[in-house]
Amino acid sequence: MINNTHEEHDTGPPISRKILANLRYDLPASIVVFLVAVPLSLGVALAAGAPLVAGLISAVVGSIVASLFGGSALQVSGPSAGVTVVLAQTITTFGWRATCAITVAAGLLQILFGLARIARAALAISPAIVHGLFAGIGVIVMLDQLHIVLGGKAHGNTIDNVLALPAQLIGHHDEAVLIGVVTIATLLAWPHLPAFVRRVPGPLAAITIATVLASTAKMNVSRIDVPADLLSLHFMPQLPTSGLFPAAFAALTIALIASLESLLSAVAIDKRRPGPRTDLNRELIGQGMANVASGSLGGFPVTGVVVRSMTNVEAGARTRMSALLHSGWILLFVLPLAGLLRDIPLAALAGLLVYVGAKLVNPAEFREVVRHGDLAVYLVTLAGAVGVNLLTGVALGIALSLAMMLRRTIWSGVHVERDGGQWRVVIEGALTFLSVPRLTKVLATIPPDAPVTLELLVDYLDHAAFDCLFSWQAARDGVVTVDEIGHPWFERGRSGTPIVRGDLVGKAVPRWLAPWSEWQADHGVPEQRTGPHSTKALCRGAAEFQRRAAPVLRDEFGKLAHGQHPHTLFLTCGDSRIVPNLITTSGPGDLFTVRNIGNLVPTEGSDSVGAAIEYGVGVLHVREIVVCGHSSCGAMKALLGGAPGGMLGNWLRHGAASLRRRATHGPLLLDGRRPDTEGDQLALHNVVQQLEHLRAHPVVAEAEARGELHLTGMYFDVGAAQVFLFDRGAEAFVPAQAVTTTA
Repeated sequence: MINNTHEEHDTGPPISRKILANLRYDLPASIVVFLVAVPLSLGVALAAGAPLVAGLISAVVGSIVASLFGGSALQVSGPSAGVTVVLAQTITTFGWRATCAITVAAGLLQILFGLARIARAALAISPAIVHGLFAGIGVIVMLDQLHIVLGGKAHGNTIDNVLALPAQLIGHHDEAVLIGVVTIATLLAWPHLPAFVRRVPGPLAAITIATVLASTAKMNVSRIDVPADLLSLHFMPQLPTSGLFPAAFAALTIALIASLESLLSAVAIDKRRPGPRTDLNRELIGQGMANVASGSLGGFPVTGVVVRSMTNVEAGARTRMSALLHSGWILLFVLPLAGLLRDIPLAALAGLLVYVGAKLVNPAEFREVVRHGDLAVYLVTLAGAVGVNLLTGVALGIALSLAMMLRRTIWSGVHVERDGGQWRVVIEGALTFLSVPRLTKVLATIPPDAPVTLELLVDYLDHAAFDCLFSWQAARDGVVTVDEIGHPWFERGRSGTPIVRGDLVGKAVPRWLAPWSEWQADHGVPEQRTGPHSTKALCRGAAEFQRRAAPVLRDEFGKLAHGQHPHTLFLTCGDSRIVPNLITTSGPGDLFTVRNIGNLVPTEGSDSVGAAIEYGVGVLHVREIVVCGHSSCGAMKALLGGAPGGMLGNWLRHGAASLRRRATHGPLLLDGRRPDTEGDQLALHNVVQQLEHLRAHPVVAEAEARGELHLTGMYFDVGAAQVFLFDRGAEAFVPAQAVTTTA
C-alpha cells in the first residue's frame, strides 16, 4: 500500500515576496522542464491520434490551471503517456471534438472526487495494480509506436498490433527506421554521457539529433503536421451525438486514470523534498479544473506527470512558479515558431514514445512486486489492460488482490507434530469456517485414543471453528489438553461467553513476557501444578523457549557464541520481580548483569562485586554502569528494622552508608513527590549512595575521568511498572520517558 501524506498542506498560490525570494531557483528549473515538456507533449498527441497542436494546448492550459489551483507546489501537469491508450480509443470512437467534451466531463468528475475527499481511498489501491496498469499502458504504447518506427502504421487495437508486428519486422524498412533507431539509441545513451552534456534533457537532444539528421540528409520521411497559425485554431468541444453511455464510461476511465497518476506523482514528489505536504483532495480539484479548461480550449486530458515533476524538483524548483513559467515558455517560443516543428519526423516522436513506454515497464517496480508476493496481481492487471481495456485490467487486479487479501487474512496454519506417543496439533492464524474442512482432515489423522495437546495461537476463532474443535474434543477417548497462547478464544467459547468481535479482545501478555507462574497457571496442565514446582515449572518454561523463542533468536545467539560486548554493566537487586532486560528493552549480549541483595557496592570486605566491576570496565569496556533499586525492597526493610544476624546481616552492613545518607540529607523526590513508604525513600538514597561508592572505585574513576564511562541511577516502581532515572542536577528521580540527561 502507498503511504499517505501528512496533514500539513501548501497554503496556495505564492505571494509576491515568496515569488521574488525563490525566483532564482524557479526560473532555471522552469526552462529545464520546458525543454522536457515540448517533445513529450507532441509525442503523447501523436500516440493518441490527436491533433499535435492539442498536445501543446494541453501543456500550456493544463499546467497553468493545475499549478494555480492544485494542492502540490512542485507538481508539473500536462499530457501524459498514461492516458494515451484510452484517449486514442475515445478519439477513434467519438471523434476529436466529442473527445474534448469528454475531457471536460472527466474534469468535472475529478472535481467531484476532490470535493468528496476520496483521494486517500484512491491511494489504498495496491501498488501491484498501479505498477501493472502503467506497465500495460507502456506495452500498448510500445506496440503501437513500433509500427511507426518501422515505417508502417499502427493498427486499431493491441491484438492487431501484435499480430502484424512479425510482418512489419521482416518487411521493407525505409529511412524512418533509421530515424527511430537513432532517437531510441540517443535516449538510451544519454544517461551515460558526461554531466555537462546531460544538462540538455535527453528527449530534447534525441528529437533534435533525429531532426537535424533527417534535414541534412534530405530524407523522405513523414513529418508532423502543424498549422501555420496555431492561435487561429478553434477546437470547440461538442457533445457526442450518440452513445452517451460509452461516452460517460470513457469520461470515468479518463478521470480515474488521470486522478491516480496525479496522486501518485504528488506523493512521489513529497518523498523527494522537505516542507509542506500535498493536499491530495485539493490536487484532485485542481487537476479537474485543468481538464475542464483544457477540453474547453481544444486540448486533451492532462495529469500530474512524474517525469516532468521529478525534473522540476531535481532542477531546484522551490514554488509553483516554476510550473507556471514553463507554460509561459511554451506559449512564448513554441506557438509563434510552430513552423520549426514541421521539420520533426514522426518516426522521431514514435521512437521517443517507444522509450517512454519501455520506461513504464519498470524492472525495479517489478522486483518490488515479486518481493511482496503480488506478482499474480501485477500480471493479471497488465494482461487485462493490454488484452481488454485499462479499467478491466484494474478491476481484475482489484478482484484478485481482494481474493488474495481474504486468503491471507483468514488463513490458518494447521499441522501435526508427534513425539513418541504424544501428539500435538498446532493451529495458527485466523480459524474460521473456511478452514474447517482442512482442520477436520488433519484432526482425523490422529488415533482416537492418543493423548493430544491442542496448541492454539489464533487471532480469531469463529463459531463454526469452535464447534468443530469442541465436538472433536468431546468425541475422543484420549485426553485432549487445550493450550491457548494469547487470548483464550476457545476457553471463552466453552464457558458460554464467546468473543464475537476481534476489536473486543483484551490485550494478552505474551508468554515470554509474563511471569512463569502466571502463564502456566492460566494455560498449563493441572497436574503440572503438583510435585516439585521448580522442576515442573522451569522444565515447561525451557521447553517453551526451545519451541518458540530459540528458532527466532538462534541467529542472534550465534553472533554471540564466541564473545560478549555489552554496552552496560547493570547492577541491581536479586529480587525476582526485577527483570533487567525487560525494563530496559535490551537483548542478549547487551547487559553485563550483577545482582545481589539490595544492589549494594561494598567499599571493603567483599571482592565479588569489585571483581565484576573491574571485569566490566577494564576488560569488557562497558560504556555505562547502572545501579537499579526498586520499590518494596526487602533489603531496605531489613536495614530499617535492624539488620538480621548471620551471613545476611554481614552483607547488609554494606548498606549502613545509605542509612546515614537518609538521615543527613533531605528527602529524595520521585516524580515530584515523596515515596509512600520509608523503605522506598531509603531505596532512592541507596541508589545515589551506591553511585558514590562506584565513583570511589579506581577503575571507574579513571574511566569516568577519560569520558569513557557514564554512571546512571535507576529506580523501578514495581506496582506502577514505571522506570525512573536519577537527575543529578535536580537531585531527584524523574520518569525515564521525560529524561534527556541522567546522572
